[in-house]
Amino acid sequence: MIALQATASFLKRGPYVRLKMSSEEAPLALVVVGNTTTEGRIRSIMKHQGWRTEICGDGDKAVDEFVRLRPDMVILSLDIPSMDGHIAALEMRETDYNARIAIVTSRTRQEKAEDAAYSAGAVGLLVTPLTQSVFDEQWDSMMGDIPEAPGLSDLDELYPEVEESEMPLLPPMPPEMPPIPEAVEMPSGDSLESEHEEPPKKKRKWLRRIVLLAVISGGAAAGAHYAGLVDLSEYFATLESYFP
Repeated sequence: MIALQATASFLKRGPYVRLKMSSEEAPLALVVVGNTTTEGRIRSIMKHQGWRTEICGDGDKAVDEFVRLRPDMVILSLDIPSMDGHIAALEMRETDYNARIAIVTSRTRQEKAEDAAYSAGAVGLLVTPLTQSVFDEQWDSMMGDIPEAPGLSDLDELYPEVEESEMPLLPPMPPEMPPIPEAVEMPSGDSLESEHEEPPKKKRKWLRRIVLLAVISGGAAAGAHYAGLVDLSEYFATLESYFP
């Protein structure tokens, strides 16, 4: 008699709860609340209900996990990292219109959560602190028909728009390259040799003048020698050594 009453009590909680089922056969709930204390409480309560749970603390990742796991229920908070819970719920409903989603909220944010629950077509609204009695009060609704999700038509508008001032700026164009200097013609080897030879040419020019004067002076001295006015015999040998 007691066993029959227990069976009837579990079956009354919904079609997904069955006694003596294996862990693989138990329905799966994806829990996305971003709080370890609340996650532990939900896991314990859902285990008591005969459900398995998977924990995900990231809104964006939760959408991917929903597609991968295809859970029988999602228990979702609005305050989760990387993506607002309302948008995450709508994306799940867009992926699978029959997604069964329950919203978790605090009392201070209950009004906002009610709007989000209506927009996403949530099957229940769980107000913290979560207890078994809170789940018992909402369980029939959570296991009932899935409402429509009117917020799906406004899903694109819910994403925050990026203003032009927030757009990343392109790197500035590099400054114009300075003009390449014209090639400077380097002096050739011949011109270098001529520059180096210039001083010797000047030296040879002055040397010719000195020799010319010497010749003229020598000619006059020679005439005087042959006339017997001056004896230059001792200088001829020296001159011959310079002018062979």
